[in-house]
Amino acid sequence: MNAHHLETTVEKDGMLVLEGLPFQAGDSVEVIIITRSAKSTSENHYPLRGTPVTYEAPTEPVALEDWEALT
Repeated sequence: MNAHHLETTVEKDGMLVLEGLPFQAGDSVEVIIITRSAKSTSENHYPLRGTPVTYEAPTEPVALEDWEALT
């Protein structure tokens, strides 16, 4: 299967024009149309970017009780 991604806009009359496809005339193709919502294009991929980082007791040992399990 050879997949090709293309974004375009539906015209006023409902016509959809696809140009520059990498297929030959006579090739059998399957067309799946998915609407693109505004939410998916403006989704924040880094929601924590720019938020302050706070360290509580950064020099204290971590998980001391776990060390006893090894002995």
